[in-house]
Amino acid sequence: MSPNGANGEAEVGSDGPRQKGKATPDTLQVGCIAFVTKDGHSRRAEILSIKETKSGRQFYCNFDNFNKRLDEWVPVSRIDFDQDVEWPNPDKDKQKDAKTKKTATVAKKSQPAKKTQKRVGKREQSVASDGQTSHPWTEFVESQSKADGNDKANASLELGATPNLGPDEMELDEDETPASAAKKEHAQSFSREQEIEKLRTSGSMTQNPAEISRIRNISKVEFGRYVLFPWYFSPYPEAFSQEDCIYICEFCLNYYGDFKSFSRHRMKCTLQHPPGNEIYRDDFVSFFEIDGRRQRTWCRNLCLLSKMFLDHKTLYYDVDPFLFYVMTTRDDRGSHLIGYFSKEKESADGYNVACILTMPQYQRKGYGRLLIQFSYELSKIEGKLGSPEKPLSDLGLLSYRQYWSENILDLLLSKSESGEKVTIEEIATRLAMTTQDVEHTLQALKMQVYHKGEHKVVIPDKLVEQRAKSRAKQKRQVDSQRIQWKPPVFTAASRTWGW
Repeated sequence: MSPNGANGEAEVGSDGPRQKGKATPDTLQVGCIAFVTKDGHSRRAEILSIKETKSGRQFYCNFDNFNKRLDEWVPVSRIDFDQDVEWPNPDKDKQKDAKTKKTATVAKKSQPAKKTQKRVGKREQSVASDGQTSHPWTEFVESQSKADGNDKANASLELGATPNLGPDEMELDEDETPASAAKKEHAQSFSREQEIEKLRTSGSMTQNPAEISRIRNISKVEFGRYVLFPWYFSPYPEAFSQEDCIYICEFCLNYYGDFKSFSRHRMKCTLQHPPGNEIYRDDFVSFFEIDGRRQRTWCRNLCLLSKMFLDHKTLYYDVDPFLFYVMTTRDDRGSHLIGYFSKEKESADGYNVACILTMPQYQRKGYGRLLIQFSYELSKIEGKLGSPEKPLSDLGLLSYRQYWSENILDLLLSKSESGEKVTIEEIATRLAMTTQDVEHTLQALKMQVYHKGEHKVVIPDKLVEQRAKSRAKQKRQVDSQRIQWKPPVFTAASRTWGW
């Protein structure tokens, strides 16, 4: 993968001059910039975190001019202590402390009198940080008005579970009485109701912005015959962050911290394919439809696994409102996970994809395009126009733009050969895309022009040549005739949140 990513790339230590000096494994601290071996080269890297594992101390490094997803945990042996280390800038730290104290003073002045002030637990603060004093109906009206104002275009995507809380957020107050404990329990339930209401009305699955910047906690994953190196934080149990490698069963997706337990599980595990209905099969791949309500454990494990490779997803454990469409490849051992997309059972915004992922070992092989094509084939069967939930990840956006441009170009070329005229609405209907996605794609390709009082679509020769080359390389397609599927019908209870 190229070090120059779409986002998250920056030069470490760009905050001003730093003091340099020698360091040892014991004196190296968070904020230091050291030279670390990566891909056989010694590179500048900032130490973002330090942890103790069973194999010894490890340092979480952000490498100079590398995408953030290429950050990694490194052992002491990869750090070059012969070269000087750049120590953290004390002036910057003082500025941060002063700013924090100023903010705390302002917050203290704005607090109500002690008699009327309610003591809020840390867990409650984490779950309902911005709506503790507002009425649930007010929350609903505000969310609904924002949705009506097209703010849903900024919604984020994905599945899932209660906000991930650290150890400090689970502490109890020392002077807590039974009465105060009851009040706190009531406040927590109220916060949870607010959380569910936000999920239902705002269209957003990212309820905890701090999740984005969490430091990756899993160093290495053994998944089938592949060894994977996660890109982002995933809320596996805290004990797993102390392991050098975790082992995940590629069929049931259960996870283990030591190889002995994993080997014992593999001797007993009888699952050889995802636990759902196979709705598509050809010579290359199969698709399975899995109901999050019927297969909660498996779908939750899938969410944990996918979170390691999706940056802006906050995982929620309630998978009941979602269907999962899992793509696999087959051999004599079973059906192996390639990727998946999830879909709301009933989407108010007409989204046909909530989250989409191709496993890293299968990326850049055309499988992402198959996932996208399959989602639109299902939309065609439903007779609806579909669009992925926004915003897309950087890799997801690239895949979708390529799919949209290829299909729109193919349709326009076929129409131009026959001399027919076509409207944007007709393009959208034929391809099961929304008119917004069609217009944005035409604008991105600079195919829309205004000529003699009319909006016209032009096809540059360069795009025609590029499409001819890409069509020659394209090996796999979804055969719509092989899909054995009818749009499922759900009761009100089976398509809502199960909390």
